[in-house]
Amino acid sequence: MGAVPSDDPEKLVGRTVDATLYDLTNDFAHQYLKMYFQITEVEGKTARTIFKGHEYSRDYLRSLVRRRTTRVDTVLGVTTKDSYRMRVGVCAFTLIRIKTSQEKAIRSIMRRIVQEKASVLTFDQFVQEIVLQKIASDVYNEAKKIAPLRHVGIRKSKLVLQPTMVA
Repeated sequence: MGAVPSDDPEKLVGRTVDATLYDLTNDFAHQYLKMYFQITEVEGKTARTIFKGHEYSRDYLRSLVRRRTTRVDTVLGVTTKDSYRMRVGVCAFTLIRIKTSQEKAIRSIMRRIVQEKASVLTFDQFVQEIVLQKIASDVYNEAKKIAPLRHVGIRKSKLVLQPTMVA
């Protein structure tokens, strides 16, 4: 993924490394997604990492905002099947300005789908569905019945609690 300079390999443990999804997939369409990984252990010149979170780049998020439309946001804490806790921020952009009742309905759909997915998927599966926008697609297909949508995405995620492994 990249090179991290250090005079002692043990000093790398705990450091956070960031990369775009484009760096990992070589698909230019994924340029806007910044991903964060935390180094957990070092073996020789190889560092093992764990997914720490992701977010939309600021300029991409700014490009989604338009006049005479509504941005529906929600932030929720979820726990995966294997007891990892994450904080997930979901946003939706409509084509027209919508009523508060429609906003509430879309927000409840977001919460329901994300929490259902988290409860049945492991951490790795959940992260993959977040990053590749599978969950956002499910939210879009459900919420477009409420109001016309332009974009739905998981704009940010953060690993809050990692379960401790008991030996």
